[in-house]
Amino acid sequence: MYQALYRKWRPKTFADVIGQEHITETLRRQVAEGRTSHAYLFTGTRGTGKTTCAKILAKAVNCEDPRDGDPCGKCPACVGIDSGNFLDVLELDAASNNGVDQVRALRDEAVYSPANVRKRVYIVDEVHMLSTAAFNALLKILEEPPEHLMFILATTELHKVPATILSRCQRFSFRRIQPEDAAKRLRYVAEQEKIDLRPDGAELLSRLADGALRDALSLLDQCAAAGGTIDAAAVLDVLGLAGNLQTARLMELILNRDAQGALLLLDELYKGGKDMGAVLSELSTLTRDLLLQKTAPKGGAALLSGGFGAADLDRLGKHVPAGRFLHLASTLQKASADLYASVNRRLDAELCLLRLCDESLSGDLTALEARIARLEDNQSARAELAQRPAAPIKPAPPPKQDPPPWDQPGLTEVSPLPEEPPLPEEPPLMEEPGGRIYDIPEEPPPRAAPQAAAPPAQALAAETPGRTVDGGWWRNLAENCKGRLPPMYRPFLGMCSGFLEGDLLTVCAPDDLTLGRLDNDRVRDVLAQEAEALTGGPVRLAFQAGEPPKSSPEENLKNLVAFGRQFDNIEIK
Repeated sequence: MYQALYRKWRPKTFADVIGQEHITETLRRQVAEGRTSHAYLFTGTRGTGKTTCAKILAKAVNCEDPRDGDPCGKCPACVGIDSGNFLDVLELDAASNNGVDQVRALRDEAVYSPANVRKRVYIVDEVHMLSTAAFNALLKILEEPPEHLMFILATTELHKVPATILSRCQRFSFRRIQPEDAAKRLRYVAEQEKIDLRPDGAELLSRLADGALRDALSLLDQCAAAGGTIDAAAVLDVLGLAGNLQTARLMELILNRDAQGALLLLDELYKGGKDMGAVLSELSTLTRDLLLQKTAPKGGAALLSGGFGAADLDRLGKHVPAGRFLHLASTLQKASADLYASVNRRLDAELCLLRLCDESLSGDLTALEARIARLEDNQSARAELAQRPAAPIKPAPPPKQDPPPWDQPGLTEVSPLPEEPPLPEEPPLMEEPGGRIYDIPEEPPPRAAPQAAAPPAQALAAETPGRTVDGGWWRNLAENCKGRLPPMYRPFLGMCSGFLEGDLLTVCAPDDLTLGRLDNDRVRDVLAQEAEALTGGPVRLAFQAGEPPKSSPEENLKNLVAFGRQFDNIEIK
């Protein structure tokens, strides 16, 4: 009868356990020195060796010929425990025996001495599934057990175990199996089983197992049943992960902001029977891989899921910033969490794709940042285009003209006559009343008046007493400041108005809330610098709440007269 690889190659001694040396060395030393505890608690994720180490420890404490803390595997006690014939070593599943009655029966039975071995060992798997009453029933015997009794508790969720249980056990935390250790073990098993496993296939299987060696051996068993050479391509084909190519295609459409193509591909997956939650989950896994490769290109290879090839990851994440992947990851996580309570899962998945393709649809600060980034990109592109040298304009070829008559065949060549120089114009003559004629002197051409430069705002304010109320000047100042301020200040600055009185710039906010948002050192520094750049001199700054005072008719007239002085000496052509 065929036996699964993970059962056939389950470690028999502490030396066979992979990736848990910090635990196996301690347990081996305790057994060798005879200092074992009466209660142990093994914690860790699935497939890391908790139950395996529990069985090895049960054999080691009952072995008739231990070897440096390891069971010999040949004595009747080791053989009986491996085969499950000894009832003194009992493995219980707390998920199905979680009631207080089962624990009371166990407690009543535990007081009896073992029949075949020295210690009666109870291995309770998934102990966190016990009820509160069952934990209370187990507490007393766990604290003061008989000499012949040992408890080994195993759990994947340590936070559900009461503190009263934790304080009475020696706790050992099992780590995830590293991909390189799992790949080494897979190659060893494949060599022993005569399986043609290539290094790239072993590496992919170890990453797909996610730190669980049992899962890696099960995947290897599944791939070996298909026959042939097991490489990375064969693993993807046998395990049905070729659909990840469609996930990569969907991610490519999202990164290119092709919402129409993404929706059509999602519809194709939906018609093919793909669950919408699985689609979002695969997209989330791919986003995580892209983010890890972007932020940790050298040391993050061991953290990748393994479901996507290196070439696909390089192609998708080459020109995309890490901030975009953070937005994708957070949006996918939120959509996946809301999908379980959704009435229409397909609609929610489509809305999620639209938000992934266009951040401006998110309706939060991410949308505002995306719009600002697009404006900055467009502005940079325009500036780059303006700096390029203009292409030289080639002159148009002269129109084709007919040859002169003397160049036509059959005619005698005639040399053209030389042109006579034009006669100088004589000055006009004027006759006096007495009959005398005299010349009219020519008047020199009038000189163009020098154009006066427009006075700056500060000079205008100094020349004109009162306020300088110039809406265009304040708008220019506010727009210049918005480019240097964070997005949180820009809407409030657009709600304000300002006027210049001498060297004092007064900013009027519509209400106290706006005033409180803008009256800080950061905004003051930017406003002062931009105002000094426009006025050409130092400017003092003041804030006030309320509308600015209206100018009197006299002040308006003075401002108009001062504005008109700029055009006094300008020649109109």
